[in-house]
Amino acid sequence: MIARWKKALAATAACALFAGGLAACGDGTASDGDVENMTLVVWASQEDQANEDSWLQTMEQAFEEEHPEYNITWKNQVVASADAAGVAKQDPTVAADVYTFASDQLGTLLDAGAIGQVSDDTMAQLEEQTEGSETMLDTVKGSDGNVYGVPLAGNTWFMYYRKSKFSDEDIKSLDAMLAKGKVSFPLTNSWYLPAFYIGAGGTLFGEDGTDAESGVQFGGETGAAVTDYLVSLRENPNFVLDANGSGLAGLKDGSVDVVFTGNWDAATVRANLGDDWGVAQLPCFTLNGQQVQMKAFAGSTVYAWNPYSKHPKAADQFAAFLSGTYSQQAHYEMRSVIPSDVIVAATPEVEADAVAQAQIDTIANTSVVQPSLSEMSNFWTPCENFGKAIYNGEVTHDNAAQQTESWMASYESLM
Repeated sequence: MIARWKKALAATAACALFAGGLAACGDGTASDGDVENMTLVVWASQEDQANEDSWLQTMEQAFEEEHPEYNITWKNQVVASADAAGVAKQDPTVAADVYTFASDQLGTLLDAGAIGQVSDDTMAQLEEQTEGSETMLDTVKGSDGNVYGVPLAGNTWFMYYRKSKFSDEDIKSLDAMLAKGKVSFPLTNSWYLPAFYIGAGGTLFGEDGTDAESGVQFGGETGAAVTDYLVSLRENPNFVLDANGSGLAGLKDGSVDVVFTGNWDAATVRANLGDDWGVAQLPCFTLNGQQVQMKAFAGSTVYAWNPYSKHPKAADQFAAFLSGTYSQQAHYEMRSVIPSDVIVAATPEVEADAVAQAQIDTIANTSVVQPSLSEMSNFWTPCENFGKAIYNGEVTHDNAAQQTESWMASYESLM
């Protein structure tokens, strides 16, 4: 597979150098007397720029070949996507021209004025890359409805299980699995717990997660019913709390048959279960006699450009290039990063990748976009505390409704 993108890079180079270097495959054209000199600072993960043959350096070379109108000096720096917003907001004027960030940080970057809106050309590219997969497009939409950045990869969680324990029908129902095996779930983790409330119709900051005034709406009769279900889940002898890696350890020693986590734990799951590992999108659970679909938070790792860049056009183009179809294909082949691009997702290699398909299916069918508003920072701790209260027995069948409303009331002073 590596040979494929190397051949593609060679073809890109040949195209860019066609007619003695005077014509390019992209939009830009240049002559010897019409080259723009620039330095572009790029923030990326350590893994993507570890050596000269790493993905970032390879994509920079490809971008140069596609844009001979630029003479670029690259200044690569290690800033992980999880840290980008925190660093950039300190002083956007000296932040990178192009950087990667986690989509849940979009609100912080917008508040700091540290992120540029995509150009019309980039928007056209993004629409092709997300056709039929609106979730990924929504991860980069600001509260103003505009788009900032291009997703490079999706991020969510799904389900791994011991195949010998469950049928294909069983894995569609959390309750069916609880009847047959040990199910581990991170009930006290506020990234996972909302899946039950959101699945039942609860909302965070409105239907699309961009209305801060709407706050957290997990209460009412339905919310109370979800809490009551979770009390029953905790009481089920086949339920196991997943905390501090205990779920993965349980897969290995046989005390657990189901865990909920993401692609980052795929290798450990395969090692712990051997040939008996399975993976799938999220199941349903039974609420008031009806099947309700669990829904995970979905986000993305994104490349964007800084509006303080001295070379905004090139910065926008390079951010789009780094998250483009060609780059995502190379990223998957070089580092096994599951693509968000629908074209790459449809390639035989990705379609044959069970973990990739579980993530893609979850994002498409059993997820909601994780809100990126800065107010979201106030959501996590009360949610974690409520999960702990359920697990510790402080929330019971008798007080489920009251405790749920108290939880909701705790947000009123925070939002």
